[in-house]
Parts: sequence; structure tokens; C-alpha cells
Amino acid sequence: MQKRFIPILIVTAMVLLAAQGPLWGQDNRAKLLKGGESKPIDIVSDRLDAYREKDLVRFSGSVVATQGDRVIKSDTLELYFKKKAEGTAPAAGDAAKAGDIDRIVAKGNVRITEKERIVTGEQAVFLNDEQRIVVTGNPVMREGNNVITGDRVVVLLNENRGVVEGTTGKRVTATIYPDESKGKKKKE
Repeated sequence: MQKRFIPILIVTAMVLLAAQGPLWGQDNRAKLLKGGESKPIDIVSDRLDAYREKDLVRFSGSVVATQGDRVIKSDTLELYFKKKAEGTAPAAGDAAKAGDIDRIVAKGNVRITEKERIVTGEQAVFLNDEQRIVVTGNPVMREGNNVITGDRVVVLLNENRGVVEGTTGKRVTATIYPDESKGKKKKE
């Protein structure tokens, strides 16, 4: 029993150490410019399953992942780690290098919030190297009363912009309330 518990502890340590890197749109340049430090990511769920041979950690059951103002809620959250070359298994003290996150997949009732911005859908995929989030399954972007829907929402974190794509069967729709922006001063 104890031999099976140690790999789970190592994978959990890898997740926690890897999670200190830039996630959910925090790149190091922005942190340095604003003088902010890397904030920890807290993940709460009903269950955690670690699959070492698949380089995968799956959180399931009312998952809530929080980092600063950013919150992701979903039914499941899967962290996929970058594959290592054969014969280069990391030592226990080398967990940070082994914890390079390739992608994070949130599935089922996905809700991503940051302050007043909310994106919902059935699935969200965060691609770490590209710093991009792709939301599918009836995605909706909201900020205040403003609502934009389409077939797919792509958030480009390094560029601080988003793209909503439509298809022939489902065109992009937007409801914008111009009066909401009046009287608000841009923060920063």
C-alpha cells in the first residue's frame, strides 16, 4: 500500500510545483512590469487520480481551480505533462523539471471568471506553450451585460485578446450595451 502511495505523492508535488508557472494568462513579463509575484494555484475537487504512465493528473467532482482573480469551475480538470525522453526519469528532488504542463483540459459545465469577465462552455483547453485557451460546446463570453456567443471562443493570453468564431449553422452574435462603459475609468 505504501509503495503505491509514494508515486501519487510525487505526482501531486509535481502538480503543485508546476502550477507555480504562468497559467491562466499570467506571463512573467506582466508580473515583472506590475511588480507582482507568482500566485499559487489552489485546486479543490472530490477526487484526484494520477496516471504516471500517461503523464496525467485528473481532478473530478465539482472542481474549482483558483489563481488570484482567475477561477475555473468544471466537472473535471485534467493536467497533461510534457513527455520526457526515455531513460531520463526525474529524481524525487527534480520534480519541478518533471512538472512541465503541456495542456489543461476542463470538461463539463466549464466557467472561467476573472473579475467581471466570464466565459462558459462545455470544454476548455489551455495550451501552455501557445498561451491560448479554446472554449467549445456552446461558448458564451460575458462582461457585465454584454454577451457574445459563437461556435468557438479562443482567448490569446499573451495578446490580451479573444476571438469568437462562428460556423454556417451557428453565427457569432453579440449584444453590447454602450452605456455600461460610460463613466468607468480604465484601471492601470
